[in-house]
Amino acid sequence: MTNQRLAVFLLLLWICAAYPVQAAELPSATPSEVGLSGSKLAAADAAMEQLVADKKIVGGVVAVVKHGKVCMLNAYGQRDTVPAAPMQTDTVFRIYSMSKAIVTAAALTLVDEGTLSLDDPLTKYVPELEALHVQVGEERVPLARPITIADLMLHTAGFSYGMGDDAVDQIFNKHLPLEAENLDGMAQRLAQVPLRSQPGDQWFYSVSIDVLGLVIERASGQPLDVFLKKRIFDPLDMKDTGFYCPAEKHDRFAALYYTEDEGLTRQNGSTGGNLFDKPTTMFSGGGGLVCTARDYLHFLVMISNDGELFGHRVLKPETVTLMTTDQLPPTAFPIGFGNPHPGVGFGYGFSVRVAHDPDDRHRPVGEYGWSGAASTHYWVSPADDLIVITLEQRRPFTLETMGELKPLIYDAVVAR
Repeated sequence: MTNQRLAVFLLLLWICAAYPVQAAELPSATPSEVGLSGSKLAAADAAMEQLVADKKIVGGVVAVVKHGKVCMLNAYGQRDTVPAAPMQTDTVFRIYSMSKAIVTAAALTLVDEGTLSLDDPLTKYVPELEALHVQVGEERVPLARPITIADLMLHTAGFSYGMGDDAVDQIFNKHLPLEAENLDGMAQRLAQVPLRSQPGDQWFYSVSIDVLGLVIERASGQPLDVFLKKRIFDPLDMKDTGFYCPAEKHDRFAALYYTEDEGLTRQNGSTGGNLFDKPTTMFSGGGGLVCTARDYLHFLVMISNDGELFGHRVLKPETVTLMTTDQLPPTAFPIGFGNPHPGVGFGYGFSVRVAHDPDDRHRPVGEYGWSGAASTHYWVSPADDLIVITLEQRRPFTLETMGELKPLIYDAVVAR
């Protein structure tokens, strides 16, 4: 190295030391500055405090963004009780199915660049599933058409999640695809499970986003965790998001609690059980991520900004539109878990309300969002330019916190 190059190198080192790169942060504002009633928003604070006092939850975090500015980011109760530790706004949570929108967005970056097509047959990337059939009564019939990448994103592929007791669910739970060592092993197990319906015919919440994670790996040539970091986490400065909580962050990791007859029972283990607290080789795109409120806000604000944040374009605006508007075929509309959800469709990654619900004025047309198995929730109202996240760690899944907060926060929108 010449003296001149050495001088330049040393200068760069000095600049980096003197001016370290700052984490990207969303701007903040008071509620009144963005058109929210502070006094009415305070009712959401009181509701969370009451949920803690009533021992419905151990603790939680609520975040509200309006016009792209954080106007509420509060923590309540405890993140753990053994030993006692207060909940903080940077607490790391298991977000389970809130992972799905992130992984779908990652796949759509491949669509935007032309590496992947929504119309591609699944078997182009996962030939292990070539021999899939559909279970009809006691018979198995051939597929009327191939499963497509779009079917995976929309949950219209016909896969199961094993959450019921019909024949397909029983077979799914016999092979336990999500307990495989990795996504390749998952595909081999899933090949033994028939479909619940013909591709594109019906909406069934399923393992399809885990399959989409495998498609990402094979289309990109990268492990899913590496691809997500490159395409989503790094550009959006989602610094605490990944497939496990590292040991150095365990002091911020929320414990997991179960609602039982005697109340809330903590899952055993130093960090709420041996769940998401150590590295894994099974990268579950459907439910495997941990995250903070801050990180997930970055993701949702990027979506709200038509695919761009912090100077990074992650998705094309027209691709974001596909995510946030209903894309279901008529036969698959509306979505439902046992019972249909009137007026609710599905885009590439989010549920979307497409019709007014006369029984609930707090579900505006255009609202999109989803939840996670530990009772984490988020919803976005484009008409109000409003984003809300509620995080807790309570199983089995319940809508209680969202049901309490949603009307209070919508009522705080001054122009409504």
